[in-house]
Amino acid sequence: MSKPLIGRIVRRLRQEQGLTQQKLAARLGISTSYLNLIEHDQRGVTAALLIKLTETLQVDLASLSGSDERQLEQALRETFADPLLGAEPVPDSEAQILAASAPAAARAVLALYRGFQAAREETGGITLPSGRKILLPNEEVRDFFHEHANHFPEIEAAAEAMGAELPAAALGMNHALAERLRHKHGLVVSVTPLPGALRIYDPASRHLRLSETLPRESRGFQMAFQLGLLEARDLVEPIVKRAAMTTRDAGELLRIGLINYFAGAVLMPYAPFLDAAASLRHDVEHLAMRFGVSYEQACHRLSTLQRSGARGVPFFFLRIDPAGNVSKRFSAAGFPFARFGGNCPRWVVHSAFATPGTVRVQVAQLPDGATYLCFARSITAAPAHWGEPPATRVVAMGCDITRASEIVYADGIDIERAAVGIGLTCRLCERQECRSRAFPPLAHRLALDVSTTSASPYRFEPAKKSRA
Repeated sequence: MSKPLIGRIVRRLRQEQGLTQQKLAARLGISTSYLNLIEHDQRGVTAALLIKLTETLQVDLASLSGSDERQLEQALRETFADPLLGAEPVPDSEAQILAASAPAAARAVLALYRGFQAAREETGGITLPSGRKILLPNEEVRDFFHEHANHFPEIEAAAEAMGAELPAAALGMNHALAERLRHKHGLVVSVTPLPGALRIYDPASRHLRLSETLPRESRGFQMAFQLGLLEARDLVEPIVKRAAMTTRDAGELLRIGLINYFAGAVLMPYAPFLDAAASLRHDVEHLAMRFGVSYEQACHRLSTLQRSGARGVPFFFLRIDPAGNVSKRFSAAGFPFARFGGNCPRWVVHSAFATPGTVRVQVAQLPDGATYLCFARSITAAPAHWGEPPATRVVAMGCDITRASEIVYADGIDIERAAVGIGLTCRLCERQECRSRAFPPLAHRLALDVSTTSASPYRFEPAKKSRA
């Protein structure tokens, strides 16, 4: 993937705000000709000018960093590489220009492609024996959370207001939550055997039953979730309505996701959690103990700290199972997740399965040079009964390498020498000599020679340079 075209981003933001080059140049204190060169990516932008641009255009650094455009560009590359489209090859440079100059058009292209995929699945064989078609609305909900930077100020405010009323310091958070449910809503909480379920609420009897298999921190989360259902629905429903999900299932998934967000914000109030994260240098296990939550809950909360004027370190967040299926994904760090196909087998998220409960750390470098500090740990849930294998997932996080000094997991690592080259997915990766490659790249012809056996499973011909 190419480096972001910041000039095109500046030009788009200027045009969106109705500013001429002359007006913006005057506000920045530079000449119009210099701004014109910047907008055509013929001149670099100094750090001082970058800060001035964010102040003048009233955007944050992330808007000028190209992180959103990188995500769009990656998704476009994967879309255009689909051989079933039957289209002429689209140069990476054109995908980059479309993502930077016309992101709305790029998102429209992706929406059309998702529709094409759904139609293809509808007619092409992802059908159960019963004849029912499988539709997956989770990708639509993920896109919604990504578009909102995984941060919802109105939900944060409601959670803070509730937190201020909870006597958590005196009673402990779980007891305080149970008392609020009892006193304010007449609801009784009990911990009982619940075969096949973790939480059951009976509105008629006002009885919330929690499974005895839930650890203490998860019981607290389920009580906070129930409070969200009772006290935050009026706040959540307008968000769900505005989102206008395309299916009922997607709307319900979004509703659950937003109430989960509320529960996490109640258990880990924004300002105290942000301060603790900084003072503990993002030691997730220590954070989890301090707030009485699980490792995964603490990781997820770290990915939501995007409040204007009080932002935390931008992290990406990923949860993956042993088969490589991604069940949660969010990137505030600009990490361009592959939307289709598997992840790179060289990435630390996969090796973390081999060391249960241990945090694995990796300095991962993408083909374009973008480098991230990544850390991952496996999470194992208790089996429902003896003989059933426990459900195991890996939770992974990461941030741009420039923020590594703020992360405890970077201690003792020689950043310059420790970088491991990874790709986004084998089907797009350009690394010729990779011994871990699972598939040949879509954009290249295989180089087949019966006289030679190469170290890499798939050798391929280099791309021909475009005359443009």
